[in-house]
Amino acid sequence: MNNLEKIRARIPANADALLVTEIVNVGWLTGFSGSAGKAIVTRSDARFITDSRYTLQANEQVSGMPVFSFQSPVLDSDFVLQNLNELGVKSLALDPTTITYDAWHEYEQKWTGIQLLPAKDAFAGLRMIKSADEIEKLEAACNLADACFDHVLRLIQPGVAELDISIEIEFFFKRQGAGIAFAPIVVSGERSARPHGVPSEKKLEIGDFVTMDFGAILNGYNSDITRTVVVGEASDRHRAHYAAVLESQMAVLDQMKPGMTGAQVDAIARDILGKHQLAEYFGHGLGHGLGRLVHDTGRLSPTSTDTIEVGQVWTIEPGAYVPGFGGVRIEDDVVVEENGVRRLTHSTKELLVLPNV
Repeated sequence: MNNLEKIRARIPANADALLVTEIVNVGWLTGFSGSAGKAIVTRSDARFITDSRYTLQANEQVSGMPVFSFQSPVLDSDFVLQNLNELGVKSLALDPTTITYDAWHEYEQKWTGIQLLPAKDAFAGLRMIKSADEIEKLEAACNLADACFDHVLRLIQPGVAELDISIEIEFFFKRQGAGIAFAPIVVSGERSARPHGVPSEKKLEIGDFVTMDFGAILNGYNSDITRTVVVGEASDRHRAHYAAVLESQMAVLDQMKPGMTGAQVDAIARDILGKHQLAEYFGHGLGHGLGRLVHDTGRLSPTSTDTIEVGQVWTIEPGAYVPGFGGVRIEDDVVVEENGVRRLTHSTKELLVLPNV
């Protein structure tokens, strides 16, 4: 079943069609990577709607349905209405979780003769199970993240600013024809105890942990990797702290299987960190779904009821952040298979002490 067939099956029984408005869902459904587009899906037909800025791009990218575009002074809502009328739509479902109140109100006022119906969470769960093509695209983005990690290792030396490393990460991805999945996190020394710290002018010093969290967006799909290294010299405390986080992550990779809940997976890492008296320093969830969004559908956390299924792609990223000392996070992207998970990111997880002289 392709993506169009999957969403067609979600059209409510009392609706003639479903209007897909959220751009991430539009991209998942059609392959379009632009920022403005909608899809009308009926039980036997479908149309992609965009404006003249994207006519050529849409005709190159959109699959499964014809492209219809408009230009000024025509308004988006009027053009969608025209297409709805041409398709004979009298009752239209929209997902109220992905549309603003103002937009819904505008449609009600303008689209007289068409009944608007809520189809809450019409896309719920659909993006979680990846096709073979999606996994291939995710692997390509992960391979690029691995290459970026290897590239920036040469910058790990005393005197280099966190901000310079962050800029180099962005430049590397853009030079490879990709984008950044999110603003890179590069934090060092005591600042590495900030899980989502913003890179600063702070210069690396001997004895610093350096945590780098970054990812690429390539062909509409994201990667997300974190590695922590040490500058110059690692103390016994550095090594013990790092080893505990790595042990927790490796245990998850070994034990995570279809049928488990997100909470059960999270507990594997949290229990091991507790054994090392570090659980109190692990304040975030273990991971999240990964796909067309970096933080895509699904969570691995103490309260998650998500069920692990074949074809899902997750981040596995335990961490421990001690104020006044520093933090470690180790993150890989994995795809769930019949007997466990397979890593999509492969950068070394050996504790690197750099520069290697």
